[in-house]
Amino acid sequence: MFLSYKTDIGMKRSENQDRVYAEFLDNNASVSVVCDGMGGASSGGVASQLAIDSFISRIKENFRKDMSENSIRNMMLTSVHFANTVVYENSKADIEKNGMGTTIVSALVVDKKVYVVSVGDSRAYIMNKDGIKQITTDHTYVEMLYRNGQITAEEKETHELRNVITRAIGVEADVDVDYFELEEYGNFTVLLCSDGLSKYCDSDLIYSTVFEKNLDQAAAKLIGHSNDSGGKDNITVAIVAN
Repeated sequence: MFLSYKTDIGMKRSENQDRVYAEFLDNNASVSVVCDGMGGASSGGVASQLAIDSFISRIKENFRKDMSENSIRNMMLTSVHFANTVVYENSKADIEKNGMGTTIVSALVVDKKVYVVSVGDSRAYIMNKDGIKQITTDHTYVEMLYRNGQITAEEKETHELRNVITRAIGVEADVDVDYFELEEYGNFTVLLCSDGLSKYCDSDLIYSTVFEKNLDQAAAKLIGHSNDSGGKDNITVAIVAN
């Protein structure tokens, strides 16, 4: 198993409010997480860091290689809820941080199994010899309109409210969390990213750049492409390949 991750401030922002973390938990087991913060001043970065620190602390405290799938599901979900509580309570304790929040997307990979949790519009993709697929669903206003048949896929890309997210960590006392389980049988790659990357890198570009390629070089190329295409947001990516 191989890991790589990289974050970049982009071309327009004065601060990087994204955070990323990835590490091995055991032989052939790893956890990766990307957070994209929101909030005035430095609050978005604070929310992202709090979310990652609290989420990872729970995962490292509880992970065991022999865990059942149900135990992993419970661990992943409770870890996100813990992160939500930490960010929410910090937001309420400091008036300057009121309303801060962050997305979160995380992948736990154990052998050939992939467990993903998601809140917000940071994404997870799975790649294998047959191509690439987005695992997660964007929690955005335009995605809701699209799924209700009110706008087209093309209109999603230019809609004036395309940056409005409908779920985030730390904004409310509780949060709905999406959970996914996948099992692969050949070579596969999982990629997590903030929307600063997915806005500029479509699925075909991600696949051709990443699958069965050097992961460090792939991460740098995707960030470079995002910056060359405008780089209007912070850009973050984490990649794990078996």
